Amino acid sequence: MQSVLHLVSGDESEQETTLTIAKNLLEDESGDIDDVAVVAQAGGIEAITSDGGFTEEVESLAENGASFKACANTLEMEGIDESELLGNAETVPEGAVEVTRLENEGYAYMRP
Repeated sequence: MQSVLHLVSGDESEQETTLTIAKNLLEDESGDIDDVAVVAQAGGIEAITSDGGFTEEVESLAENGASFKACANTLEMEGIDESELLGNAETVPEGAVEVTRLENEGYAYMRP
């Protein structure tokens, strides 16, 4: 199974919940989870930047197999440089399009 978490909220508690869910999915002992992707856009992009307050969590998730995808439109609108992204985040042209693409590939969609 594959899961995509859509990180769009600027609310810190929602960001923390999203990252915790990603961690729980990766730590699932059933062995059913093959991939966890976190797509960040809008206010959620802050959580995966060096100024976002979740550096340790994001880096740990990346080390444990989560992939992070950052919306290029959001980065441009917010004036955030790609060098500020954590977790070896890949920049994608548009976050919602990436979520849709992953869903079409069989990823289960989650938005805490």
